[in-house]
Formats: sequence, structure tokens, C-alpha cells
Amino acid sequence: MRRPPSQHQAPPASGFVPERGGEGGRPDGWGADLVPGPAAPDPMALPQTDWLRHDLIVTGPAATVEKFEAAAAGAGVVPWWEADLHHEDEARFLALVNPPDGSPGLRPAAARALARQLRTAVETHHLRILAASAQSRTCPFDLHRLIPVPDRLLRQGRDDPASLAWLRQNWGVIEPLRRVTRAGRSPDRRLRRSARLVFEFWSADWTPWPGLTAIQRSWPDLVFDIRPDYGRE
Repeated sequence: MRRPPSQHQAPPASGFVPERGGEGGRPDGWGADLVPGPAAPDPMALPQTDWLRHDLIVTGPAATVEKFEAAAAGAGVVPWWEADLHHEDEARFLALVNPPDGSPGLRPAAARALARQLRTAVETHHLRILAASAQSRTCPFDLHRLIPVPDRLLRQGRDDPASLAWLRQNWGVIEPLRRVTRAGRSPDRRLRRSARLVFEFWSADWTPWPGLTAIQRSWPDLVFDIRPDYGRE
């Protein structure tokens, strides 16, 4: 069952129309005021991720909408640095030799070989993510493209408390958006020389209100109308 918005993410009564300010596109010094929170356990983590569907309608001058469309497209992934692979190798090796459930383990030589194979798979996957993050534009509305996770946090990893705090503070969610689609750009018939984009996406547990507020401030000529679908019982 999808939950209604809590006090942490309650939308304005008339929809999402935050205050305006800043320059269109990504301003100089972008991210300077987006600082990580304290290194503490994630207070909003849920036992099981609940994916919420949203519609996002972006309207404004046609030229600005076109620029935003190009700026928002990315890979839809965050290029986190891998943790200490040597340490993980040893942890996998020990688990394969002495499984936590008490079942018979592998011989040391076989366990070491399998641990190396797993490490190679992890490294290959990570290289693919890095390449996709730099080149791919398959995700039409990518939070990491619009509000990049700072390099210092990418190096600390996805599960670091400071990284989780930054994501909560600046995106409002700790996972990239999923199943992101774009209906296409069309004229806004209410105004001449205007256009609109319609996105659909699913977010983890919450509506990304902080991220949408930051994006609105960076694109003051556009209007962002977010429509969460919390479902019904």
C-alpha cells in the first residue's frame, strides 16, 4: 500500500510552485551550498522500499524547455566508487570457506578462485556504470545530472552515512529515479511560444521534494507541476 505524504514531504496546497531565484541552467558554484549532513543512521529508511509513481509536467518558454530537456537527460545511475575490494575479497573468501549458516564450505583454493571471479564481475559492472554515467542519455529525467552527488561523497560510497544524509537533504530520496519516461515535448496551448514536457517516474519511498525545489531555483523560467500517485487502499 502506498502511503500519503508525511509532514516531511507534504506538498503545497496548490501544487508544487516553489520560490524562484538564480539563473537558468546550472549556476556558477553549483553545489556549494549543498553540503552533507551529519554522519548518522538514515532516520527515514524503511524496512522495505516502497516505489511511488509520479507525473511531472514542466512548462515554460519553448527555448528554455528545450534546454532543460537536454540538461535533464542522463544515465539514470550514480557512479559510486566501489568499497575496498581487497577487504571484500577476504570477506567473500571467509564466507565461502566457512558459510555463516554452518553448511559445508569450499576448499580454500576453490574459494579463493571464486572470490576472484566475483571481484572481476564487480569491477566490470562498476566500469560499465562509469562509462554509462559519462555518456548515456537514456534516462530523460536524471537527478544526478541536475543535482550531481559531490565527488568526495562518490568516493565514500553509497552506504556511507554522510552520503545518505546528503541524498536525503538534496534529493529527498536515496536511490536514483526508476522507470523514467518522457511523453514528449509539445506546445502549451495556453500560451504562445511556450512548450511543456511530461515525465513519469518512480521514486523510492518519498517524493523528491528537495530535489525539485533545487531544480526549480536553477530554472526560474519554468514551472514544475509534480503529481504524486499515492494510490488507494
